[in-house]
Amino acid sequence: METQQASSLQVIADGARGSITLNRPEKLNPLGTQTLTELVSAARWFDERPQVKVVVVAGAGRAFSAGADLAAFAAVADGAGAMREAADAGRRMADALEAMRAVTVARLHGHCVGGGLVLAAACDLRVAAADTRFSIPEVDLGIPLAWGGIPRLVREIGPALTKELVMTCRPFGADEAKAAGFVNRVVPAADLDAEVEDLVGLLVTKSALTLTGTKRHTNAVTEGMVATARCWNDADALVTAVNDPESRAAATAYLERVSRR
Repeated sequence: METQQASSLQVIADGARGSITLNRPEKLNPLGTQTLTELVSAARWFDERPQVKVVVVAGAGRAFSAGADLAAFAAVADGAGAMREAADAGRRMADALEAMRAVTVARLHGHCVGGGLVLAAACDLRVAAADTRFSIPEVDLGIPLAWGGIPRLVREIGPALTKELVMTCRPFGADEAKAAGFVNRVVPAADLDAEVEDLVGLLVTKSALTLTGTKRHTNAVTEGMVATARCWNDADALVTAVNDPESRAAATAYLERVSRR
């Protein structure tokens, strides 16, 4: 067994299996710049271990991920360059996870919010507990869904439902996510680990060559249908929204509504 050192993740390789666990459970595993950078590093670390066929991506504690750490983003040092670099960290994360040689399986439970949903979308397969709650609150927060989230959602659930879920920000459950084609399997929360283990156990019996070949072939087809390469400028849209008065007012009103609940 091998582990990679990371402050906000637990990264383990054990034979043909690996795991990346978001490990800030007290904060519901937010995705700050450091965590996003560590996810890129973890993806590259696994690519140096060809014996690993399947990597489970999970969140410790009560949730998969509460999404982007907006407070950490807001605290970025002044300067357009530094802010844009921070805004682009999520796109680099999603691209790195998607490009991994190993097959990735997202283990979803609790809340899967915003950037956490983009992280899940960058994985190859997704297994969700029946009580998982999904939401994409970015528009209510006065920012666009960035990090390549739009094309990844379009290719999984189609353009019309992507527009609805992103523009309305309404939460949705695991059953709707499965019906839409976003998750592969939904099981009772008590059975989640067993279901993930069943899927991983099946996958690791296959040859690495055919697993990787199938993954790369499928990704090449979907990239041709809905490209993510153009998402390099998602960061520019995000930075622009942070400085847009109407978007900031919308965010303030949303946060005030949430605080009164």
